[in-house]
Amino acid sequence: MQKQEVRVGGEAGPGHGGSSPAEQVKAFMDLLAGKGTQGTQVPQAPDRTPEPPPEPPGNDYRIQRHREVLLSRLGGDLVLGEPPPRLASLLLVEGLTDLQLREHDFTQVEATRGAGRTARTIALDRLFLPLSRVSIPPRVSITIGVAGVGKTTLVRHFVHLWAQGQLAKDFLQVLPLTFRELNTYEKVSADRLIRSAFPHVGEPSLAAAAPDRALLILDGLDECKTPLDFSNTAACTDPKKEVQVDNLITNIIRGNLFPEVSIWVTSRPSTAGQIPGGLVDRMTEIRGFNEEEVKMCLEQMFPEDQSLAGWALAQVQADRALYLMCTVPAFCRLSGSVLGHLYRHRRGPLDAELSPPRTLSEIYSWYFRVALGREGQDKGKVSPRIEQVAHGGRRMAGTLGRLAFQGLVRKKYVFYEQDLRAFGVDLALLQTALTGCFLQREETPGSAAAYCFSHLSLQEFVAAAYYYGASKRAIFDLFTESGVSWPRLGFLTHFRSAVQRAMQAEDGRLDVFLRFLSGLLSPRVNALLMGSLLAPGEHQGYREQAARLLQGCLAPEAAVSARAVNVLRCLHELQHTELASSVKEAMEREGLARLTSPPHPAALAYLLQVSDAYAQEANLSLCLSQAVLQSLLPQLLYCQSLRLDTNQFQDPVMELLGSVLSGKDCRIQKISLAENQISNKGAKALARSLLVNRSLTTLDLRGNSIGPQGAKALADALKINRTLASLSLQNNMIKDNGAGSIAEALASSRTLCMLHLQKNSIGPVGAQRMADALKQNRSLKELMFSSNSIGDGGAKALAEALKVNQGLESLDLQSNSISNAGVAALMGALYTNQTLLSLNLRENSINPEGAQALARALCTNSTLKNLDLTANLLRDQGAQAIAEAIRENRALTSLHLQWNFLQAEAAKALGQALQLNSSLASLDLQENAIGDDGASAVASALKANTALTALYLQVTSIGASGAQALGEALAVNRTLEILDLRGNAIGVAGAKALGNALKVNSSLRRLNLQENSLGTDGAICMATALAGNHRLQHINLQGNHIGESGARMISEAIKTNAPACTVEM
Repeated sequence: MQKQEVRVGGEAGPGHGGSSPAEQVKAFMDLLAGKGTQGTQVPQAPDRTPEPPPEPPGNDYRIQRHREVLLSRLGGDLVLGEPPPRLASLLLVEGLTDLQLREHDFTQVEATRGAGRTARTIALDRLFLPLSRVSIPPRVSITIGVAGVGKTTLVRHFVHLWAQGQLAKDFLQVLPLTFRELNTYEKVSADRLIRSAFPHVGEPSLAAAAPDRALLILDGLDECKTPLDFSNTAACTDPKKEVQVDNLITNIIRGNLFPEVSIWVTSRPSTAGQIPGGLVDRMTEIRGFNEEEVKMCLEQMFPEDQSLAGWALAQVQADRALYLMCTVPAFCRLSGSVLGHLYRHRRGPLDAELSPPRTLSEIYSWYFRVALGREGQDKGKVSPRIEQVAHGGRRMAGTLGRLAFQGLVRKKYVFYEQDLRAFGVDLALLQTALTGCFLQREETPGSAAAYCFSHLSLQEFVAAAYYYGASKRAIFDLFTESGVSWPRLGFLTHFRSAVQRAMQAEDGRLDVFLRFLSGLLSPRVNALLMGSLLAPGEHQGYREQAARLLQGCLAPEAAVSARAVNVLRCLHELQHTELASSVKEAMEREGLARLTSPPHPAALAYLLQVSDAYAQEANLSLCLSQAVLQSLLPQLLYCQSLRLDTNQFQDPVMELLGSVLSGKDCRIQKISLAENQISNKGAKALARSLLVNRSLTTLDLRGNSIGPQGAKALADALKINRTLASLSLQNNMIKDNGAGSIAEALASSRTLCMLHLQKNSIGPVGAQRMADALKQNRSLKELMFSSNSIGDGGAKALAEALKVNQGLESLDLQSNSISNAGVAALMGALYTNQTLLSLNLRENSINPEGAQALARALCTNSTLKNLDLTANLLRDQGAQAIAEAIRENRALTSLHLQWNFLQAEAAKALGQALQLNSSLASLDLQENAIGDDGASAVASALKANTALTALYLQVTSIGASGAQALGEALAVNRTLEILDLRGNAIGVAGAKALGNALKVNSSLRRLNLQENSLGTDGAICMATALAGNHRLQHINLQGNHIGESGARMISEAIKTNAPACTVEM
């Protein structure tokens, strides 16, 4: 276990306390080297392990001895403890996505917004066990993760726990190897490899003695010096035959060698694709930090100063692009070390010189500067001379830079002494503290040493710094180092070459290098590194030309590629943000449709990744053409929520979207296509994608024209799809036939929870089909059936279903021509139904007779919480019946009786009921002429009632006396929070009464007095009240002719006494 990896957050390492910046960097580098606080040294090479003493017969001694050796290699007294939750439970994935196969690790994090795939998890202690009783254990397992996420840390935890006998007890032997070790061999046999790496095992090896109980770990496939080639590798079944290392590994994975031994490979995602999927039995993925773990990491870095930790967290959260990168533990730790330095050394919050970094280049430049400080301190100089520091920085960049750059070009990330000599690296430089902050030395077999940059991004930064400096004097192509001189020399020529190479690299391996190279031209980075890494005045004046060169790469494309988005990131590093800003402004003004030049789609794709406004939902309604959408499709894959309403999209666009939703990379969970021009053909295209899509949970097709055939296509897809939970087909003319198709799918669905079918011309036949489905369905929670024409027949059918169904919680039957007979049937179902929580019967034909049936049901039902009877024909007699039921009901919390021809007698009955009721929290009596007498009755109830929190009395013919009664009640009541009196005539007297009440009332939060003839005098009453009330949050005084003086008094009262209150005047 020679390879070490970054361990961050709660996974290893101490808090840095009040240490100096130099000590902070040293501690960070120790973490990168795997040292932490345990005082461990770099593990010794396997062939230096002392030979065990003579052992007794049998394997028990050798097993125990092997465990002891592994613990010793992990660091002697090392106490790893339990792995953190994200390493103790891995994502169980079904293969690599196109993004993982083709793109840079940083691009993977940025494109997916730092969110891991939706997948099952598997505990570390079950990693090599069968998933079910009928399956078998995996032979070849692969664990993937981006650079710096903790793959080797995971392996170390696993080996440590196994050696202590805490997990994987089925394995008699665990043999951990790294590709850094394997790279030191040219040819080796399987037997010799095991004997040389684990000489203490003895003969015969445990792998031979019990092969089905052995685990061979191959850590770091991405560092293998030769790519694995499964197509052209000759088979080898002889464990004693010496072959090339890549040939050996290929045959082990194929099962030609050690066929019964379990194999565990760890790798960065792009390299894991070298192994054919058919040979992989199980693939797992390590997720990055979540929001809480980013916070915990920073807190554990600075345990002695939580204000510092809070400040550091606020800084990374201030820039979404950097915050997403902090989901990578290594980057989070590096950023924390930089921010800790800035916090301790800034002279104040407005210190421009030490302002927080906002780009990758700024973070890594600060890291370099802090490392320079450590260099001087290690030499025993409190303040090293500037010339020495500058010389050391440029020497390091020149010496290691070529190594880093050529390694990046050749996909080489591990180096050995022969590599260093080949690239002219001064070995003496490797001993300096500055170099140690970037390059790590590790022992390997045969007394060789492996060198690697502490993190891939550090190699890319040093490579960019080298290229930046070398391009000043190089007369040949730095990428090929050919001897052919270029006719045009200078920095821009080399910069253009770098841009072209990066744009042509299909795997994106030069993306971050190009960002750093661009960032070195930015004014802030120039100022940070001037005189140390960068020569004074070097390349100044090229910034605008470099920006134009980058923007010139954004040619018209059929689809915006990851390379194009990276150009926008380069411009951001360059601090040239005009293009992105113009698109952002257009998006805010809903003027995106007018931006038609080639760079604009790429800028839009970039903003979708980095903008806080689009983090939760990418709202592209009213602004996209088909051409722009088509170019954006590859980047829309990773939006969690996508709103594309009112874009006049037709069926061909649905074919394009269907292809996106069908992709295995698709992360879209919610998509809204409301108010477009989608017909049955477009619906069929979407339905085909639902057959394979595994991410979409919400599909909104409101206001289209999919018709019965489109509904049938979607229904057929729902029979197979197992992820869609919400489907809205409102206003799509699906009619009875379409409703029948949806019902057929609903009958067998186990995932659909919300179904919206409003305004679809569905009659009793469609309702009957839906009712039959509800008798079988147990998943649906919300069914919206409003604005159809199901009539009493449909209501009766649904009532029969409610007697059986025990899952539906909300049923909306607004505007469905339901009369007393239908209501009676529905209420009959409520005697036995125990799940329905909300029932909407607005705008039907329910009269006092139907209200009697409602009342009887409410007396016995104990689950219904929300009942909406707005715009029916209840009159006083019906309301009185419901009031009697409310006296006994203890479940109902919201009752809407708006526009039901109610008068004072109804209000009096309801008032009496409220004095006894302890559950109703909201009562709506709008547009009922209850008058002052009715208002007084309700007010009397408020003096005793302690449950009501919202009372709506808009347009209810209330005058001054009614308002005075309400004022008296408010002076006593301690629970009412919302009172709406809009459209009455309470006048000055009413305003005065309410104002006096507000001086003592402490519960009211919102008061609506709009259009109540208050005048200036009424405004004065309100202003006086506001001077004494500090709890009111919103008051509406519009339409009251309060005049300028009244408005001024209100404003002054708010400003002086209630600054948190919002007033509409």
